[in-house]
Amino acid sequence: MDTQRGSLGTWNWKRIVASMFPLLVVLSSIVLWAGITLESAEAMLEEYALLAVMVPTMVDMGGNLGSILSSRLSTRFHLGTTEIDPRDRELWANVIAILALAATIFTALAVGTWLLGRVVDSSLPMSTLLVISLVSGMSVTVIAIVFSFGATYTSYRLGIDPDDTTIPIVTNVVDVFGMLIFIGVSALVLGV
Repeated sequence: MDTQRGSLGTWNWKRIVASMFPLLVVLSSIVLWAGITLESAEAMLEEYALLAVMVPTMVDMGGNLGSILSSRLSTRFHLGTTEIDPRDRELWANVIAILALAATIFTALAVGTWLLGRVVDSSLPMSTLLVISLVSGMSVTVIAIVFSFGATYTSYRLGIDPDDTTIPIVTNVVDVFGMLIFIGVSALVLGV
């Protein structure tokens, strides 16, 4: 077993804690910002309560999609089968798969929310929910893709195991952007 300190293949809890603790402190501050943003939109979410149903899925799915891509990229770096190259067809296939999955998930979110609205007698039409969900969701997905590439590549180049850093970075950053984008798109579409 390789015990070299800088090796990406080595599992060393002290190295992981030393690299992750400062990162987690910064990321916690970033997520606090998302909570403050959600609180500032309280009036809109009270008026259009059905939107509050979309918030957890909207924020969670952006981070999940970014985590999927980060994991795939990390694995390719560990195997030595990738360099970030715009001509790499497999990288583009991964990006297209994430975008297709996002379009499916965020369409289903709008449909599910609309169906729930029918049960609780909400006045938001399907077209409005679909625009809010798809515009917000696809925007968050693009941000997740960008941060997945950036976090994975930067971690790998700095000699830090991308498996330790990418998912916390991507999920936390996407939580904040997801909240900001969702609230902004909702306010724009609803004219609030």
